[in-house]
Amino acid sequence: MTEEEARITPAPEEKKEPASVQPDARRAFCVALPVTGGKPLKMTGDNPHDFIQFLSESSISWLNFPVKDIKKDADIIAASLGFSSTLVPTLLSSYLSAYEDRDTELGVMLPAVNVKKFDVLISPILILIRKDLILTIHDENVNRLIRLSRYADAFMRKIKPTLATPDKLTIILTRIIDENINRNFDHLREIESQGDELTRMLVDPLAPRASIAPEIHNMKHALISYLDTLWATLDVVNSLRHGDAEIITDSPKLLARVGILSDDVNRHIALSEHMSEVLASGLEVMQSIYNNQLQILNNRLALVVAWLTILGTAVLVPNTLATILGSSAFELGPDDRLWYLTLLFASTVISTWAAYWWIKKKGLLPFKVD
Repeated sequence: MTEEEARITPAPEEKKEPASVQPDARRAFCVALPVTGGKPLKMTGDNPHDFIQFLSESSISWLNFPVKDIKKDADIIAASLGFSSTLVPTLLSSYLSAYEDRDTELGVMLPAVNVKKFDVLISPILILIRKDLILTIHDENVNRLIRLSRYADAFMRKIKPTLATPDKLTIILTRIIDENINRNFDHLREIESQGDELTRMLVDPLAPRASIAPEIHNMKHALISYLDTLWATLDVVNSLRHGDAEIITDSPKLLARVGILSDDVNRHIALSEHMSEVLASGLEVMQSIYNNQLQILNNRLALVVAWLTILGTAVLVPNTLATILGSSAFELGPDDRLWYLTLLFASTVISTWAAYWWIKKKGLLPFKVD
């Protein structure tokens, strides 16, 4: 080939390998107990493949993955770490919570609550378990497990090396679920504080009444949504407490911890329902006060209308007589002044008394206005 041909002929394109699909995740965290024993080891990474070697050298591990889009990224992460491809879609297809036992692996979905005013934001937390790994996946705006990971080595250190693997998995699982339950309950305070603010608005006579009814509806809707998450959590905990899954412990002592979680959720439900009753009763009292204020105002308006009617009658009758007698048909003179004034005065008194008697007899004139 000549130099001119080499210059004209394009160079062959290099074949590129197709890039593997990667999840859009924040920095993940893993804590593990080494196979050889000793202190727990920590590791961080951005990709599931970064942890494969680390997990293979561990006897038990907890890996936490925050992601931007859990519906798109959770399946990729789970499949990369050896979980079946249908486990995550099955969990995400459920409402608020899910429990999926497949003998060699277990999938759990729990609701994570975040309350802003009366907006209850619910995000799923996926907990996937296999023989030596607990994998948690959640949206990046759920910070509760990220905070828990700071103390992960502390509670992992308390796990006895002599325990069976299902026992170790159950201890870590109960700690994760307990953290989520407690953080969910913290957000009940936000609903309570907003309910207190709503009662303050009801007391304020200058508050815009048109906005109060929607706020009452929003508060009740927030409480119902929050209670839904508690009931959903209780369903999952009750599914775990019996120890039917092969991958979960059969130890009565460790299953008692799951029972404690169930009792905690039931207590939170009772407190939430009690708070709902307290807020509802308080709003009813405030509404009664508001209705009483309206009734007092109506009574005052009725009193004003009644007296205006009396005064109108008192003016109308003598005015009518004056109009009639003042016409040219009667030709009244200065000599008629005395009886004319007497007639106007008497008609005014009599018409005023007659109007007052009739209005009072009909009950249109309240005796007392508070």
